[in-house]
Amino acid sequence: MNKLIHIILAILLPPIAVFLKSGVGKDLIINIILCLIFFVPGVLHALWLITKD
Repeated sequence: MNKLIHIILAILLPPIAVFLKSGVGKDLIINIILCLIFFVPGVLHALWLITKD
């Protein structure tokens, strides 16, 4: 159930999902930059981080 919530959050608010998964760090900075450039790459990056385990 927790993974499902993370996936839904990654689709709606990618930086928050990345923050909950990996905390403050390079992954969060990369995701924020991707979301600022264009939203879809930020979503894909967040989904990749959440499902890579």
